[in-house]
Amino acid sequence: MSSAKLYVIATPIGNLKDITYRAIEILKSVNLITAEDTRHTQILLNHYEIKCRVVSYYEYNRFTRIPQIIDHLKAGNSVALVTDAGTPGISDPAYRLIRSAIENDITVEAIPGAAAFLTALVSSGLPTDTFKFIGFLPPKKGRQSKLRRLAQSEGTLILYESPHRIIKTLQDIHDHLGNRPAVIGRELTKLHEEIVRGKVSDLLTHFKKKKPIGEFVLLIGKDDPNVYFN
Repeated sequence: MSSAKLYVIATPIGNLKDITYRAIEILKSVNLITAEDTRHTQILLNHYEIKCRVVSYYEYNRFTRIPQIIDHLKAGNSVALVTDAGTPGISDPAYRLIRSAIENDITVEAIPGAAAFLTALVSSGLPTDTFKFIGFLPPKKGRQSKLRRLAQSEGTLILYESPHRIIKTLQDIHDHLGNRPAVIGRELTKLHEEIVRGKVSDLLTHFKKKKPIGEFVLLIGKDDPNVYFN
């Protein structure tokens, strides 16, 4: 096994202070940082005066980039893997690199920290004992069948959504899952953070009146009269 490690490092989802001391120490010590968007990551690195070579790794360059990163690790160099915001591997291609490292007998070490879906869940007021993280719904093909399956799921459902699709998604959920209790966390940990609670219909009304802006986490509660918001 190589002495090098692939560090999977969680970074802030908004507020740059939401990063651990350990994460900063490792980012300062590695030979290479691989990031989904190098420009975005450079803001964080500049803030903490971290000087390290940064290369991009994202869905569309993975076929060429993964072998390069694995070769770098095999040569005895440690690498930090970060995403645009939050924990790598959550609705991004990080798992492909992680799996390749494991297949090549390279140690993978996760440095825990922020994750948007957990931040939204614990502040939502919805049950946290059972939940299902969906990520993004399919934009077209498979969307309706996915929603029908979700209608049968137990526990709180958690989705990510973009501002230009949030109203359509809320309407689809209303049509397929019913007018359930729901929460939206928008721009979490940032200056204009907003948490909106109510029924799905209430959220629809809210964002039809107020232009959706920012990054959204949508949580849907069970169709249960004991789980509701006044």
